Amino acid sequence: MAVSAVADEQLRKEVRTWIEANAIEEVKGVSVMGRATGARSDAMKEWEKRQQEGRWICSHWPEEHGGRGLDSFQNGIVSEEFSKSGYPRTSRGMGESLVSPAIIVHGTDEQKKTFLPRIMDGTDRYCQGFSEPGAGSDLAGLQTKGVVDGEEVIITGQKVWTSGAQFANMMFCLCRTDPDAPKHKGISYILVPMKENGFDIRGLKQMTGGAGFSEVFIDAARAPLDNVIGGLHNGWRVTNTTLGNERRGGGSRHVGFLRSWERVVAKAKENGKINDASVRQDLAWAYSKIEIIRYQSERMNALAAEGHEPGPEASTGKMLWSEYVRRFGEIAMNIAGMESTIRPDGDGYRSNEWMSMFLGSRSGTIWGGTAEIQRNIVGERALGLPKEPSAEDTKGAFR
Repeated sequence: MAVSAVADEQLRKEVRTWIEANAIEEVKGVSVMGRATGARSDAMKEWEKRQQEGRWICSHWPEEHGGRGLDSFQNGIVSEEFSKSGYPRTSRGMGESLVSPAIIVHGTDEQKKTFLPRIMDGTDRYCQGFSEPGAGSDLAGLQTKGVVDGEEVIITGQKVWTSGAQFANMMFCLCRTDPDAPKHKGISYILVPMKENGFDIRGLKQMTGGAGFSEVFIDAARAPLDNVIGGLHNGWRVTNTTLGNERRGGGSRHVGFLRSWERVVAKAKENGKINDASVRQDLAWAYSKIEIIRYQSERMNALAAEGHEPGPEASTGKMLWSEYVRRFGEIAMNIAGMESTIRPDGDGYRSNEWMSMFLGSRSGTIWGGTAEIQRNIVGERALGLPKEPSAEDTKGAFR
């Protein structure tokens, strides 16, 4: 057995042993969403404390910043073992998954000392200020303005499809600080405090009944120049680091897919549809896709462990899992049958598991860059196909 394989198995054993020794039964099966909203029980707070003492929170960060220095592949192993155990691994949300890679790669030493500990201990909870009403897939066409005023930047504009804005106290925001530059230039990546700072957050009702997204109106919000990551007007390079990590996703996504598949198989056995050859064929297709997603995830983690920034491979992965989820939502509804169309009793806009799975799956091919955009990235950057036509000169277009 290769040395790396031995080390990986030792890590798995370490994680399992730690969970067995520190598990708190009350937190088993607690949803990620419950933790993301800040609605934490005393048991969850204690569970988080134990994880932090064990350095399992942000464990892929360098040791000097409180992590274990795990590479992406090893971090995926940790997430997978927590997921298999049923005990939630505490995540610091977008601060951990999207902001911290940008800070670690592009931030100054002082920015790392300032912002990373506040992500680690949960003080700062981030939302993403990227998409705008006129700049979704064409993100570089954003219009939110940033004007330098002494030692601060004053930010005014509108963001939309902002996940978790109602629970955040910080936004990592893209704004145009040089309106005379071409659209991919003159953009700055700024960490903006949200509390009492000109933010008007309005929830967007989704067809699932929830309101996980918001539209955010920003009226003269102020952020110190020290909060600009990567330097003024150089935000597109930083943005690509964040987007690459968003598209690559977590190292244990396939474990969640497998659990959903197992529940659907159980439903097929319960209602007898498992005896239908076409149903078995759909389930076999889904299982094979989950395995492909797992292999793709491991490949991405291995590349990241070697120091590679996420590239077109991240777009391939995003296409794989988002299009799988969309199709699997349809398969689940077909297997559940009529019961999947009946809303549960009670007030409000309620949905059952199968409805939620189907309705929620429709957004996967849109957020984080549409499926069409991902195909463009793969075609242009990996296959060398001609680029999409674009304006040759956008100088002054953003005034």
